[in-house]
Amino acid sequence: MITVDLNKIELAEFRAKEDEKQHCKATFPLLGAHGSKELASVYFELEPGDHLGSHTDSAEELLIVLEGQVAAQVGNEVIIAKKGGLVLVPKMVPHNIKNIGSGKVKVLGVFGGVNNIVATFNQELIPTGTNIVDTAMMS
Repeated sequence: MITVDLNKIELAEFRAKEDEKQHCKATFPLLGAHGSKELASVYFELEPGDHLGSHTDSAEELLIVLEGQVAAQVGNEVIIAKKGGLVLVPKMVPHNIKNIGSGKVKVLGVFGGVNNIVATFNQELIPTGTNIVDTAMMS
């Protein structure tokens, strides 16, 4: 059995080189490297006014808003989602999540049918120095 306690995970800080509001704390709690066979997950937190950054993912993603309120842009559509809201993001469709509330936002993303993900952001990320996050490179 594989379990993860989101209240006890360590988060890494990421920000865009060219956009100070593209800023999050994130981790990938379940991946192929952790033993999952058919899914992967990402967990991230955003402070008020911050956004994840426009990007595409190599697999379909279900975003679950655990806390706060977000503007979720998927392709050309924007919707407001709050705690308990679900947002489905098709594979390779550009999307972004922005914290539009006054408190911290917490979101869990679940990718189906794969255990490793490649996310390609429009902006280069610090501290990675690249715009690509490839979970196959994580342990």
